[in-house]
Amino acid sequence: MADIFEDTKPNFNHISVLLSESVDALKVSSGGIYVDGTLGGGGHSSLICERLGDDGTLIGIDRDKTALAAAGARLSKYSCNIKTVHANFFDIKNVLADLGVSEVDGAILDLGVSSPQLDVRERGFSYNMNARLDMRMNQDDILDAYTVVNTYDEAELRRILFEYGEEKNSAKIASNIVRERAKKPIETTEELSEIIKKSFPPKKRYADKHPAKRSFQAIRIEVNHELDGLSRAVSDFVNVLRPGGVLAVITFHSLEDRIVKNTFKELSAGCICPKEFPVCVCGHKPKVKLVNKKPIAANAKELENNNRAHSAKLRIIEKI
Repeated sequence: MADIFEDTKPNFNHISVLLSESVDALKVSSGGIYVDGTLGGGGHSSLICERLGDDGTLIGIDRDKTALAAAGARLSKYSCNIKTVHANFFDIKNVLADLGVSEVDGAILDLGVSSPQLDVRERGFSYNMNARLDMRMNQDDILDAYTVVNTYDEAELRRILFEYGEEKNSAKIASNIVRERAKKPIETTEELSEIIKKSFPPKKRYADKHPAKRSFQAIRIEVNHELDGLSRAVSDFVNVLRPGGVLAVITFHSLEDRIVKNTFKELSAGCICPKEFPVCVCGHKPKVKLVNKKPIAANAKELENNNRAHSAKLRIIEKI
C-alpha cells in the first residue's frame, strides 16, 4: 500500500498566470515596498524583484513551507531586500507590523491552489492521483480533507459541496459519502473520487469535466478556509497601501471572483445615500478607483501554453 503514495518532492515549477499584466499593473518603482501575498514558486515575485533595484523590498507570504523554500532559492539571485514569511495573507496587518512596515506601494494576490500542490500526489489535492486525503496548503494546520469527509455530518457536507463547489448533485454525493464511511473510513482521493463518480448517472460520469472536480474544489476550500474573510483581507490590503498604491488580484473560480469584484465595488463607491435623497448626506468617499472595470483574461498565446490560465481573471484597484 505504501508504494501507491510514493512521490518525489515538489520542485514548484509553477507557471505564473497573467504574469506581465499583473506585475505591470503594480507600476514597480525602484526603492518601493511590494507584497506578494501568495508567493508560490516566486514567479510574480521574480519579475517584481527584477524591477525593484538594490534598495527595494519584496515581502513574500505563503502558507506552504515548501513553496517558501522553493521561492527563496529562486529569488536568492536578486539584490533587493527580500523577506519571506510563513503566514496566511489574510493576516497581512500583523505580518507587516512584525516586519516594522506601515505602508506598501503595491501588492499582488494569486488566489487558489498552485500547480505543484495539485501535481504532487502526497499532498492529496487531486482526483487524478491516488493519495491519502489531505488538501492542506499549510501542513501545520489540523483540519484536513480526511477529517471533513469522515466527520462532517451529512447536512454540512451537502452545504459545502453546494456552496463551495456549486455542485447541483450535492445531496446525493453527501448521502453516499455518509453511507460509505459507515462501512469504513474514506482514506484516499481515489476512494472519494469513486464515491462521487457513482453518485452521477452513467452518462454524466464520463462527460468533459471529471465528476469529482467540483466536490474536490469544495472540500479544498473548506479545509483551507479560502473564502472565509477574503473580503476583509482585500480591505486590509487596501488599508496598508500608500495613496497611489495598487492591488492586483487574480482569481480562478466564480466564488472568489465574485467576492473580489463586490469588495472592489464597495471600496470604490462614493455616496451611499438612498437614491431618493436629493443631496448627499452620508459623506462617504471612495477609498480606491477601479483600474479595469472588466477583468483581464489571458491572451491566446498564454492559453495555449498554460491550461490553468483559462479560468483566470485579473482585477486591479488603485488607492486614492
